[in-house]
Amino acid sequence: MRFKGFLLTLVLVFSTLLTLPAAAEHTGAWVVSTTRLDDRLVELSVHSSAVGHDVGVRLLLPPDFDRYPARRWPTLYLLHGCCDGDTGFRSWTDKTDVEELTAHTNMLVVMPEGGPAGFYSDWVSGPRWETFHLTELRRIVERQYRSGTHRAVAGLSMGGFGALSYAARHPGFFRATASFSGVVHPTYQGTRSTQFVMDLVRGSGADPLALWGDPVANADVWAAHNPFDLARRLRGTKVYISAGNGEAGPLDGPDAGFDSLEQLLGEQSVAVADRLRASGVPVRTDFYGPGHHAWPYWERALHRAFPLLVRATR
Repeated sequence: MRFKGFLLTLVLVFSTLLTLPAAAEHTGAWVVSTTRLDDRLVELSVHSSAVGHDVGVRLLLPPDFDRYPARRWPTLYLLHGCCDGDTGFRSWTDKTDVEELTAHTNMLVVMPEGGPAGFYSDWVSGPRWETFHLTELRRIVERQYRSGTHRAVAGLSMGGFGALSYAARHPGFFRATASFSGVVHPTYQGTRSTQFVMDLVRGSGADPLALWGDPVANADVWAAHNPFDLARRLRGTKVYISAGNGEAGPLDGPDAGFDSLEQLLGEQSVAVADRLRASGVPVRTDFYGPGHHAWPYWERALHRAFPLLVRATR
């Protein structure tokens, strides 16, 4: 009887050990709710341990998603910009024709929340957006929506930073990356750019030093996220960068003046493109001249970058 009891105990122990990996995979993040808004558009609420609360995510399913239930899909992560509150994950589908653009392309499009000024980073003290996007959410879309390993990432403004930073910080994770009017060089001309980043974080109600620390005392942390400093790590990745120069352009209103923000981000984009080429990284650029920091230009930029992103994930 004692021997039988011992065997039973062993069976229970081994059964528990075998279930630990699956259980652990569910402790970081899980889907709280799922809403299918149309044939392809799905909205998720995901509880994230890394961020500390429920996070919104929108997905555009491949056109043949239901037709091929065993197929894994190439995946495009689309990152939003700053200052949309907690609904930035809806901005690409609400403000562009991305659903129509991808209607005939068998690609899964993942549009996650990144915080009002989260800067796609694990903060020194605060939310861990990088962990959420590249670990927690990745596991969910792989497990439940059959996301494959052929990935690309693109984003606008703050999301342009995220796209290049993620690709450089995780070489090989993304096959292609694209920035549209991105904050791609947060230390460009010193305080001109560092203060801009810190003001955005402060404007979101957070402590700006909680992101990457002090720009001088913690210069290494800033550099560890900065696409300019990480340029060499983008070797082997397809890179696309676009931006305007701040002058009133063809997609702006008749009374548009000068946009100093787009001028700054255009200069950052040129500096990063030059750095990439000097580091032996081919980069395709679209520095289109006149144009403001506005959605019509980012929608156009996505159209222009889309063929490169698709080819890279095939």
